[in-house]
Amino acid sequence: MKQLMKISLILSLCGCTALKDVFSPITEADKKILEESSLNFEPLPEVSTNDSEISKARIDLGRKLYLDPTLSVNNQVSCNSCHQLQNYGVDNVEIPVGHKGKNGTRNTPSTFNAFLYIAQFWDGRARDVEEQALMQILDPVHMGYETQNDVVKKIDSIMIYKDSFKKAFPTDQKPIKFRNIGIAIGAFERTLVTPSRFDQFLRGDIRALSKTERSGLNTFTQVGCVSCHNGVAVGGGMYQKLGAAEEYPNNDDLGLYEITRNEDDKYFFKVPSLRNVAQTGPWFHDGSIKTLETAVRVMGRYQLGIELKETEVEEISAFLKSLTGDIPQSVSSY
Repeated sequence: MKQLMKISLILSLCGCTALKDVFSPITEADKKILEESSLNFEPLPEVSTNDSEISKARIDLGRKLYLDPTLSVNNQVSCNSCHQLQNYGVDNVEIPVGHKGKNGTRNTPSTFNAFLYIAQFWDGRARDVEEQALMQILDPVHMGYETQNDVVKKIDSIMIYKDSFKKAFPTDQKPIKFRNIGIAIGAFERTLVTPSRFDQFLRGDIRALSKTERSGLNTFTQVGCVSCHNGVAVGGGMYQKLGAAEEYPNNDDLGLYEITRNEDDKYFFKVPSLRNVAQTGPWFHDGSIKTLETAVRVMGRYQLGIELKETEVEEISAFLKSLTGDIPQSVSSY
C-alpha cells in the first residue's frame, strides 16, 4: 500500500494521469476516441536540433530582438512585454498596453505555436510570424515607429547587433535591414513549440490522458467543437463568425471585415488555437471571458447553439487543460 501511495504521489507531482487510470484496462471506446482524434488532429512537429550555423545565428538574433525594448520608439516595450515567454506567450490582461500607455483593441494572442496558423492577428492581416513582428514595430499604439528606416537606423547604432546580423545574414552586404529583423524574430518564434500529453496520446499512448480527459475529448468532438478547433494547433486554421448560432453580445469589433470590407466577413475572426488555452486567459478577442469553464459554456451557446451540461463543461475543460505543453528550451535559456 505504501508503495502504491508513493507511486501515486510521484505521478501527481510529474503531472501524470491518476493512478487508477495507469492500471485501468484500455477499452474499445478508448481506442475509438484515439482513432477519431487521429482524423481530426495532428501531433506538434518537433523542433529541429540540426540547424545550420546560419539558422542558429538567426534564432539567437531573433531571441535578442524579441526581448529588446529598443524595438519600441521609447525603448520601453518589447515583443516580450505582451507575448511573455515565461507566461505561454501572453500577458494575461484583457487588452495590452502600448508604448504611450495606450490600450490596443484586442486581446493578446500567444506567440507559442503561432507559426502553424493560417495567418496572424485575430483578423489575419499578417501572412506569417515574420510579417506580424514587423507590423507591430510600426504600429502607432504598440511600438510606435513611423518608418522602417527609423527602426534600421536605431538598430544599426547598437554595436552588439552589428556582429549578430552579420552572422545571421552573411551574404547580405548590409545585413541590418528591416526585412531581416522580421526574419530573425520569425526564426526564433518557430522554435516556440509546446508539446503536451495530448501529443503523446495522438502518438498512441492512450493513458497519457486521464479517463476524464479522454471523456472530455470525446465530448469536445461529439458536440461539434472539433469542427473549428482541429488540426495540429487545435485551431488557427480557419476563420469563423463569432456568434454563428446566436448573436454575440459584444458586436463592436467587425473582425475580418476591417481588412476585406466584405459584408460577409463581418464578425469573422481567425479561430484561436487551443494549445495552452488554460494558461492564456482572459479569453476571446475582447478579453471579456475570465474563466475557462465560462469560455466553454459561451462557445457552446453562441457557436454551437447548445446549452452544455455542467458535466460536459467540466469534462471539456479537463481535456483543454491537457493541451498545456512544456515551455520550450529556447525560452528557458534566455
